[in-house]
Amino acid sequence: MAVTTGGAKAGAVGGAGVGGGATGGARREFAVAGFATERDGRARERGKALRERVPRERHAEFAPATGRPTAVEALESSNAGRIASLVPLRVARMAASPFAFLRGSAGLMAADLAASPVTGVTAQLCGDAHAANFGLYGDARGRLVMDINDFDETVPGPWEWDLKRLAASLVLAARETGADETTARDAARHAAGSYRRTVRTLAKLPALDAWNAVADEQLVSFAEAHDLADVLERVGAKALGNTSARFAARSTTRTEDGGWRFTAAPPVLTEVTDATATAVADSLGAYVTTVPAEVRTLLGRHRVEDVAFRVVGTGSVGTRSYVVLLTDHRDQPLVLQVKEARPSALLPYLPGRSGAQPLEHEGRRVVLGQKHMQVVSDTLLGWTTVDGLPYQVRQFRNRKGSVDPAALQPAQLDDYARITGALLARAHSHTADPSLLSGYCGKSEALDEAIATHAVAYADRTEADHADLLTAIKSGRLPTAPGV
Repeated sequence: MAVTTGGAKAGAVGGAGVGGGATGGARREFAVAGFATERDGRARERGKALRERVPRERHAEFAPATGRPTAVEALESSNAGRIASLVPLRVARMAASPFAFLRGSAGLMAADLAASPVTGVTAQLCGDAHAANFGLYGDARGRLVMDINDFDETVPGPWEWDLKRLAASLVLAARETGADETTARDAARHAAGSYRRTVRTLAKLPALDAWNAVADEQLVSFAEAHDLADVLERVGAKALGNTSARFAARSTTRTEDGGWRFTAAPPVLTEVTDATATAVADSLGAYVTTVPAEVRTLLGRHRVEDVAFRVVGTGSVGTRSYVVLLTDHRDQPLVLQVKEARPSALLPYLPGRSGAQPLEHEGRRVVLGQKHMQVVSDTLLGWTTVDGLPYQVRQFRNRKGSVDPAALQPAQLDDYARITGALLARAHSHTADPSLLSGYCGKSEALDEAIATHAVAYADRTEADHADLLTAIKSGRLPTAPGV
C-alpha cells in the first residue's frame, strides 16, 4: 500500500530470531492470552470458507426491513431528547436533498441492514460512513492526514454495514451532481473494489506496518486518484488555516478586565447562562482524567475563559454542543468542543443486540471507537459528564478540511470513491484481521458488483424516503426552519 509506515522490513529482526539462523528441534507452541494462536494462512482460508455460507453475490440483496418505520416516524423518533427549538433546523437540513437525508438517518439504514446477509466478521464501525464523513485534519505536529472524521455512531458490528452505507452515499452524491446512472453505480463499485484491494494489500504487510499505515500524500497514487489531486491540494491549503486561533480571532472579544468572551453569532453560535457555563467548565476536571498524563500537563498550562453553544452538523443538530475558550500564558487561544454523546443509532439493530442497553458512558464509546479506527487521532480526545449527560471532548477546528462529494466532477467522483474505500478498509483492519477480510473479499469483482447493485437500490429507497419527508413538511406534520 502506498502509505507511510514506520516498521522494519520483514525478516529484519535480529540474527538469532525470526529470519535468523536455525536452532534445531521442533517448533515450540505457545498459547498466550491476548496473542494470536494461528498463522496468517489459516485466517485467509477461514475467510474463503465464509463464501460458502454467504456468497459474495448475496450482498446485492436489498428489501426494506419488515415493520420498518417510515422516514417520518424514524425522524420523529430520533428527535426525542434533542433541543426542541433546533429540531426544525435539523428537518430543514435533511430536506435539502436525498444525500442530506441519508446523512441524518443512520438509524433508519441500520434498520434496513439488520435483515441483510453478513459474514459474521465484526469490526469497529464508523456507524455513519457516508462519503461526507471523510476528510483532512492535523496531527499533533500540524501535518495533515486524511481519514474518517465522524464517530458519533461508532460501535462494533458487521463490516459490510459501513461499506454499504459508503457505497449508497456515493450513488446519491453522484445523482446530486447530475452524473448519469453509469457514473453513479461505478462510484459505488470503485469504493468496494478499493476496499477489497486495500485489505489484500494490508494482509501482505507485516502486522506492525499494516497497523501504522497512515494515509498521506501517497494515497492519491495508491487509489489511482490523480484527477482528485488538485481538489485535495486546495482543501488541504484551506485546512491548514482552520485552527482554534483563527476561530477565536473571529469569534471572541476582549473584556474590560482583560479576559476574553465569545461573540454571539446566532443561530450558530449563542451565549449560554452562567449556570450552564459553570457546569460545562467544571466538567473539564473530569475530562482531564481521561487523557494521557502528558496531555494533562499541556492542558494545565491553559485557563478557561468562556463557554458558548454552537450548532453542529446535520445528523447531530439538536444535540447539546459547547465550545470552550482556553488561553495559555501568552494569551494564545485553544478551543475545545464539548459535544453530547447519544447512544449509537445502530445499537438496536446489531446482530445479537436486540434490546441491548446503551453503554455506561457514550462519550467514552465515541472516543475509544475513534482511536480504534484511526492511526492518528486528536491528542486532546476525552470524555466527561455535564448535568448527568455524557459528552465527548475534542479539539475544535483541528485543521479540518473536507471534500463535498456532491460537488465533484464525474471524473473526480470515482477517484474519491477509491480513496474513501481504501480509508475504510484501513480503519476496519485495526479490529478485523485483514487476512480474514481479504480471504472473503477475494481477487474477483464479485463483491464490487454486488455492493454496487445494493447501493443503487438503497439510493432509490432513500429518494423515496426523502420524498416522504418533503410531503410531511408540506402537510405541516414536521416543523422546518431555514437551513444554516
